Amino acid sequence: MKITAVETIVLRVPDVLAINDSAQDAIVIRVHTDAGITGVGEVDSSPEVIRAIIDAPKSHRVCTGLAQTIIGEDPFDIERLWEKMYRASVWFGRRGAAIQAMSGIDLALWDIKGKALGLPLYKLFGGALQKSVPAYASVLMPETPDAAFAEVARWRAKGFKAIKLGWGPMGFDVAHDAALVEAGREAAGDAMELMIDLGFYPGPDLDLGWDASRVLDFARAIEPFHPYWLEEFLPPDDLVGFARVAAGTTIRTAAGENCMGRYEFLDLMDRGNVSIVQPDVTRCGGLTEARRVAYLAADRGLPCIPHAWSTGLIKAASMHLIASIPNARYLEYALPETPMNLHLFGGLGIEVDENGLAHVLEKPGIGVELDESVVRQYSVPGAGSSIG
Repeated sequence: MKITAVETIVLRVPDVLAINDSAQDAIVIRVHTDAGITGVGEVDSSPEVIRAIIDAPKSHRVCTGLAQTIIGEDPFDIERLWEKMYRASVWFGRRGAAIQAMSGIDLALWDIKGKALGLPLYKLFGGALQKSVPAYASVLMPETPDAAFAEVARWRAKGFKAIKLGWGPMGFDVAHDAALVEAGREAAGDAMELMIDLGFYPGPDLDLGWDASRVLDFARAIEPFHPYWLEEFLPPDDLVGFARVAAGTTIRTAAGENCMGRYEFLDLMDRGNVSIVQPDVTRCGGLTEARRVAYLAADRGLPCIPHAWSTGLIKAASMHLIASIPNARYLEYALPETPMNLHLFGGLGIEVDENGLAHVLEKPGIGVELDESVVRQYSVPGAGSSIG
């Protein structure tokens, strides 16, 4: 089997809201083969930037678009192709958007392999250590304490045993922030875990960033409400700040969605002293690199709980990772009510049962397929391409 083409499809809903923009556009990667098997991946990043990295022509052997790097190759050679893409993009890659673009291709290659062998991905990773884990509802923090109480109560009634409240109005007034978290804890009770995601830039205009001192003020104000973790509270390069916060609060610290490649995760763990590692399989280097990160975390006694916000595909792919590693405790179950999340892959990808458990899919490959009607409805004219 040989790779014949790499297709990039850019999608966007007509009205993008700044508070929720990452679930309102998408780039889907399809890798085609001469056997008629097509693998599907995605990247949760800037669609046009990712498309350019994939579609770029060759300039130099260490400066080549990713599609040109893998066309004609055997899609089963996933480890070798990962290294080939990494080395072919040295001049413009090694971190950042190039690793993100590799992630989408890596997911599609694993999807091809699973489909060709008739096996779900977790079996290709050595089988399941666990076939189900608790899902945590992942939603934006509402504007008022009453609304925060209602939001948590809504998902508790649906069977979720954990919930994460993130971004939204937090970051401008510690007393108001603490009141929001207190309301969430009141609705959650003692039987439901409550996670808090600050987002390291309060406000849609990125006009005010967190620093370690402000984060510690916030953390100490919400410690009485026993959040399970405090997430992404500083820019990813502020490792000194991460370590300072970790030393100054009783709350677990969590991060990783903004890290690309294992070397950034090593810094986050060994210098930033985070308690929980959160690779995003559509950004960190795909499932290939996410598994490396998970075992680096396991070697340090740290949980690996993947970040999974954008579509049904990331939920399904993350669940294959979770099933096959020894240190995963939850699946993030993002619930933005946008077409990309709700419909692009025929639903939310993974269903959550009445006990709040998510189960790994048993279908071949990742286990989800594109809804072509959604692709037709939201494709950006002129923004799709196929190299091959």
